[in-house]
Amino acid sequence: MTARSIRGAVAVTLATVLSLTAAACSQPGGTDGSGSGSGAGDSAVVGIAYEPDSLSPLLGYGKDGNSKIFDGLLALDGNMKLRPALATALPEVSDDGLTYTYKLRGGVKFSDGKPFGAKDVVFTYRTILDEKTNNASRTELDAVKSVEASGDDTVVFTLKYPYAPFAQRTVLPIAPEHVAGKQDVNTGAFTTHPIGTGPYLLTKWSKGEKLSFRANPDYWGGAPKVKKFTMAIIKDDDVRATRLRSGELDGAILPPNLAKGFARGSGMRTYAATTYDYRTVTLPTHNKVAGDTAIRRALDVAVDRRAMVDSILNGEGRPAYGPVPTDSEWFAKGTERPHDLAAAKKILDEAGWKPGKDGIRTKDGVRAAFPLWYLTGDKLRQDHALAYASDAKKAGIAITTEAGTWEVIEPRMKQDAVLAGGGSPADPDFDQYTLLTSSLAGDGFNNMAWYDNKAVDQALEAGRRSGDQAARKAAYDTVQRELVKNPGYTFLTHIDHLYVVKDRFGTLTTQVEPHDHGLASGPWWNVEDWTPKK
Repeated sequence: MTARSIRGAVAVTLATVLSLTAAACSQPGGTDGSGSGSGAGDSAVVGIAYEPDSLSPLLGYGKDGNSKIFDGLLALDGNMKLRPALATALPEVSDDGLTYTYKLRGGVKFSDGKPFGAKDVVFTYRTILDEKTNNASRTELDAVKSVEASGDDTVVFTLKYPYAPFAQRTVLPIAPEHVAGKQDVNTGAFTTHPIGTGPYLLTKWSKGEKLSFRANPDYWGGAPKVKKFTMAIIKDDDVRATRLRSGELDGAILPPNLAKGFARGSGMRTYAATTYDYRTVTLPTHNKVAGDTAIRRALDVAVDRRAMVDSILNGEGRPAYGPVPTDSEWFAKGTERPHDLAAAKKILDEAGWKPGKDGIRTKDGVRAAFPLWYLTGDKLRQDHALAYASDAKKAGIAITTEAGTWEVIEPRMKQDAVLAGGGSPADPDFDQYTLLTSSLAGDGFNNMAWYDNKAVDQALEAGRRSGDQAARKAAYDTVQRELVKNPGYTFLTHIDHLYVVKDRFGTLTTQVEPHDHGLASGPWWNVEDWTPKK
């Protein structure tokens, strides 16, 4: 899991989830009037798996769009094409690719009635770039040299180098200077009581239970028809499915094996979203076994990815050989690794990892064994971890699977393997830089494997700094081919996200989704445009 996803996940134990669920069931109404049971009429209640630890875009919330409370200069439509939001049009870009000029929409107000203007855009970007701000995604704006206002309706970004996907970065939500600028950016009230220009206003955040919203009647894009919208935080997949089946939820994200239980004709519809979301096993460089190149290469071919897609995902996904899906224009053809147990054993034999009496290999007195952690309550991660351990054992590598919350897992990441996730459809730089750059090793949930490969570092910088499409493609091809030679991660599957939603909202749509999902993605990516049936 990447920085943006895990930092947004406040993990709780299954016991806590069940207790919160019981509380929600026994108290279906709330003082905010949103309720925690299923919505009706002009209301909707959906179940998601994660909640953020902050609702401030200055700390990373909503940076990939669809934040509901806020808007960016630009937004992504259903086909993942950039469209104007707080800007009146796509930016004007200078011939050298170093200057981006945005004209701003007039008449837009924040939810407290104060006007939006260029100063708010400047404040937002400058604050994120300030090293005192605890934003784990600051490196995503590394190309920005300066951001300046030209009057109240124009903002000019000047870049250090021609960063090709910069416009895609400007879906980042804009915060109000007159509120957030008067508080401690990291701990102020704005982090939990946000004020934005978006289609919805937060009415209550019951941490660990739900986020409640009401429609912004003065939204510049038109008042939403879904007047009350609630996101129920339900970490456990089984509990989420149970609450959907009982009618407490109008929709939910579910793993494939649970989504298939909601048949057509049940008043529900299932939506599949194609994604860049991968599941991977981190192989920490500091672990004597997992950090060994031969072990890494052997695991890379010992794992049966197709079997995982078929059995764990019920065919709703694809084998993963790196962060880039095989059907992406950025995928390096020829880097697919077929399941080959014989080849895995040969790699280990030649590297001096010899089988012991129990079948587990040893080398220089070190046993080929290490733990693999996964998030409690996440069935997909659990199933992937168990299948991976089973495949590894056939090659003579003993992997012990362990479940825990992120609070338990995070301190162990430098030495222990983790069943992680990540992925961004926007641009290869968005995900690969934070995942693989050696300078970010140990930086929270960035580069969780402490991967260190100078050729990869150089290629990532080249891909980030070049404005030439062919040069960028060559750079990211290099990254993927280096991951074949020394995989610091074992990529397993790319997962299609499945959502089940009540029919009364009509036919909905999904976008191509990142790893982060449920909160900002899913069929409710454009809930402000829904027209519920009475």
